[in-house]
Amino acid sequence: MAVLKVKHLSHDYGPVNILKDISFELNTGRVLSVVGPSGCGKTTLLHLCAGLIDCSNNTIQNEFNNQAFAFQEPRLLPWTNALNNIAFSLKSKGIAKAERLKRAKQIGYAFGLKESDLYKFPKELSGGMRQRVSFARALVVEPDLLFLDEPFSALDMGLKQAMHQRLIHEVEQRNVAILFVTHDLTEAIKLSHEILVLAPEPGRIIKRLILERPLNKRDHDYIYQQNQSLIQDPLVQQAFDLTLIIK
Repeated sequence: MAVLKVKHLSHDYGPVNILKDISFELNTGRVLSVVGPSGCGKTTLLHLCAGLIDCSNNTIQNEFNNQAFAFQEPRLLPWTNALNNIAFSLKSKGIAKAERLKRAKQIGYAFGLKESDLYKFPKELSGGMRQRVSFARALVVEPDLLFLDEPFSALDMGLKQAMHQRLIHEVEQRNVAILFVTHDLTEAIKLSHEILVLAPEPGRIIKRLILERPLNKRDHDYIYQQNQSLIQDPLVQQAFDLTLIIK
């Protein structure tokens, strides 16, 4: 099985230490979420693991060959329509145009986009639609490793639930590995096999939570119980600056 290994990773921006002594492993078919307050280095960690930022030492070992990234902002090409945006990532793999558009349409429909939506330019789409196009663009290449930077933040509750189910499907049916950044503890508990909680200044791991129950069997009671366990941890309270503990 392929694995993403991070060993004692630290990272600086000039004189500022952003990340300190980060270590974890992500295997095929597993979802690892990184949660923490703004400014704790979650996105920087994701970019380092994806190779979008150079790592100054050999602390990251990535054995996955086919990977994709869904950003917090859609980052769509403004000069072409939604269908071509989804199909764009297939072009670099040498797939013929007709097949690219066929796959892009199929996943666009699966994400709830209508035929007319696929021929709209990004400026004509709602924020939620742009986010779905961005997510579809990442998944259409059928990655073995998927990097997600809060891709559901612009979606309403119904669409968010649908995208959650799609993510679970990708993990269970294709054994995709996912490194997932979110600020939402409930979302992390619902979708992850392991959660890393980071505290800021510098970003460092203060808690690891392993979730044993299968993703498709996590009901509201289970998610609530795990959420309560997390937010009552003094280190988590301090990291998120929580002043109210729900009992």
